Amino acid sequence: MEQPPLAKPSVTVADVARAAGVSKATAARVLGGYGIVSDAVREKVLEVAKALDYRPNELARSMTTGRSGAIGVVVGDIENPFFSAAVRGISDVARAAGYTVILANSGEDIAAEKDAIRTLIAKRVDGLIVTPSRSREIDHLRDVQRSGRPLALLDRAIPELSVDTVTVDDREAAEAATRLLIEHGHRRLAYVTACDTPEHTYRDLADIHTASVRQRVEGFLGACGKARIPSPAVRLGAIGRQATRELAMDLLRSPEPPTAILASDSVIALEIFKVARELGRSIPDDLSLITFHDADWTSVTSPPVTVIDQPVHQLGTAVAELLVSRLKGYDGPARHRVIPTRLVVRASVARRNPAGASR
Repeated sequence: MEQPPLAKPSVTVADVARAAGVSKATAARVLGGYGIVSDAVREKVLEVAKALDYRPNELARSMTTGRSGAIGVVVGDIENPFFSAAVRGISDVARAAGYTVILANSGEDIAAEKDAIRTLIAKRVDGLIVTPSRSREIDHLRDVQRSGRPLALLDRAIPELSVDTVTVDDREAAEAATRLLIEHGHRRLAYVTACDTPEHTYRDLADIHTASVRQRVEGFLGACGKARIPSPAVRLGAIGRQATRELAMDLLRSPEPPTAILASDSVIALEIFKVARELGRSIPDDLSLITFHDADWTSVTSPPVTVIDQPVHQLGTAVAELLVSRLKGYDGPARHRVIPTRLVVRASVARRNPAGASR
């Protein structure tokens, strides 16, 4: 039987140094991009390294220089188009600055988030970008700060942490969308979101441990309160497609179903849209629908869905720019950038007469 070819031995720094006629320390400075050498020596070492097909040992280099050239990113749900677009923005900035991105998904689970951060620190990442799943359980994020690594937060602010943060104005965005529904005559309104309370029940804002979710609920309830809307519904627990489907079924089959729903993201909205169709409910005649995030599908359905457009790629680029500036030496006070949103009105919202029927 034919034997597989033997693996070619890796070219080492010592091999490059020997071929270039310099010391190993000098070759290491050139190949590691640190220290001072003459232009002639640098050119000679790089020429030899290319000829020998030298590949750097990233772990060894990180132990020598204290830098890995990698940024760790922990997001809540990589299947959600919001996070996919944000990570693309982060990667674009990181690549331009000479960094690679190591991505981890927490699934909005605090234990998974902690494990991911521990793993990334063990991999010696130079800095971290995190979308925290809870705003009240943050000791692991303080540990990142204590490690000396820059930390930046994406989409969810934690006032108790003095770190760079990029968000949108979630409260105002939710309030503006809710006002639109109220102005169209809706009085039975519901807000549907993913949340990590044990029973997925909502009693008050203290039940909600995620900053952006809490701010959106505040905006929704604030608009309802100003319009004196009785008993607006807040439904938690839309975590994953099956749970969201069950929640939507329960809502739309209730004795007095909502005539309008504000969804906290496009994944939730899509399940609500599908359940409404399955139950024979017309959008927008029977149910008006608005969602956070202008996902691709929202503009091509019939009817197209009204959205709160979050400039997600810009959120990603902004948070990466803040982190890279820290890695390059900025040591000023923590910065909080708030990126504006806009309400894109499409055909998924219909007017209702006082009796509750569409017209």
